[in-house]
Amino acid sequence: MRIRIVDAFTDRPFAGNPAGVLLLDSFPDDAWLQNVATEVNLSETAFAHPLAAGGAADWALRWFTPATEVDMCGHATLATAHVLNTTGASGGTVRFAARCGLLAATAQENGAITLDFPTSPLTSAMVPDGLPAALGAKVLAVRETGPQVGDLLVEVADEKTVRALSPDFAALTAHSRRGVIVTAAAADPGCGYDYVSRCFFPGVGINEDPVTGSAHTALAPFWSARLGREDLIGLQASARSGVVRTALRGERTLLTGSAVTVIDGELHV
Repeated sequence: MRIRIVDAFTDRPFAGNPAGVLLLDSFPDDAWLQNVATEVNLSETAFAHPLAAGGAADWALRWFTPATEVDMCGHATLATAHVLNTTGASGGTVRFAARCGLLAATAQENGAITLDFPTSPLTSAMVPDGLPAALGAKVLAVRETGPQVGDLLVEVADEKTVRALSPDFAALTAHSRRGVIVTAAAADPGCGYDYVSRCFFPGVGINEDPVTGSAHTALAPFWSARLGREDLIGLQASARSGVVRTALRGERTLLTGSAVTVIDGELHV
C-alpha cells in the first residue's frame, strides 16, 4: 500500500505542513485509520477513496491527527489533491465528500492548488479568563469560529508578539474545542503578506500546527473586513512557515497554495 508524505502550503521540501496521504479502495475500520495516523505522527494523515461516477463528489476524504479524527483540514486536503494530480489519479477539479461537507480542489497550470472551503462564521466573544496568561500575551479581541472549525481566533498587538509566543499548552486546552488561532497584521506593508498567524491545537494532540488551511477560513473574513480587500496573503509564522493565499467569496473561501511530495513509500499491513 502506497503512502506519501507531502509538504503543503510551500514550494520547497521541509517547509510548510507535512501530511500523510493514503489512497484506498475503501475505508477500513476507524481503529486502523487511527493507528496509521498515530504511526505517521504528523498533524494530519488523509485517507481517500474514489466514489462511483455521477455523484456530487469524486472522492471520499477523512483526516486523522495522531489522537483523533477531525472535521476539517486544509493542508491535508491540499496534499491529497497534489497526489491525485501528480500521479494522474485525477486532474482538473476534484470534489471531496468530507465530514464538513462538499469540498473542491482545482489544480492550476503553475502547479498550485486552490481549495474551495466553507467560510467560517465569526462571532465576537469576551476574552476568556486565563487566556492571556495561557498565551503569555495581551489579547486585543476574540472571535468564535463556529462549529466546523471550533477554534478561538485571537488578535494580538503585532507581528512581533505573534512570533514570540510561547504558550502554556495545557492551559490552552480549556479555551476551545479544537484550538487557538493567534493573529496580527503584517509588520511591514511591503513584506509580501497581509497578516500573520500561529495555530495551537493541544486539545487534538498538536501543540503547534505548522500551516493550517482550515484556520484561514476564519482568518480570511476577519482580515478582509479589516483591510477592505477580498484577496489576501497570509503567512503562518511557525518554525516551518508557509503561505496561504485567501480569497473571500461570501459563504466560501478559496485557499491557494503549493505542495511538494517528499516521501513516497510502502505501508506494510
